[in-house]
Amino acid sequence: MPFIIGLTGGIGSGKSAAASLFGHLGATVVDTDAISHELTGPGGLAMPLLKAAFGEAIAAPDGSLDRPLMRRLAFSEPGVRTRLEDILHPLIRDESRLRCETATGPYVVLVVPLLLESGDYRRRVARVLVVDCPEETQVDRVMARSQLPEEEVRRIMAAQIGRPKRLSTADDVIENGGGLAELEAQVAALHRRYLELAGGATKT
Repeated sequence: MPFIIGLTGGIGSGKSAAASLFGHLGATVVDTDAISHELTGPGGLAMPLLKAAFGEAIAAPDGSLDRPLMRRLAFSEPGVRTRLEDILHPLIRDESRLRCETATGPYVVLVVPLLLESGDYRRRVARVLVVDCPEETQVDRVMARSQLPEEEVRRIMAAQIGRPKRLSTADDVIENGGGLAELEAQVAALHRRYLELAGGATKT
């Protein structure tokens, strides 16, 4: 198994932007959100299971998961979120493990929004990297990106691990409340550090 960095952070913190920069520097990026979208896209492996569990109405006209509808159900009806996770999470874990095992980069950045809530993912990674920013910045970014109302964004944030606890468990932190140049500088510095650590792990 290669040297794996677990990258996490709250919604709107900038996980994808940071992961993309690591990828440009040569790291292998395994993004569980991207895997989830593949599994729930048209013809995705999860779609028959989801339709069997929640009905045909959760499929969009193109055959993909109607994500806004599924999100509303998950946060409004008791038990729906658990059932959804019981279907998706094992598939995502298996695919992400395969991609990590076959990675060709000097190290892997495994992007998991709920990394700290999941013992399985936490056990896989050598270090935890948290991408952090002020909560108001998270809200503003998600509202601008996804056109979600503030109430829904805050409901999603409330379902995630709290910011203080997330930061207290981090081995490394990227402060992403500023601009792209600041983010690039932090990623570049961590990349150099991870190359050193990965080299040492390989030698041992």
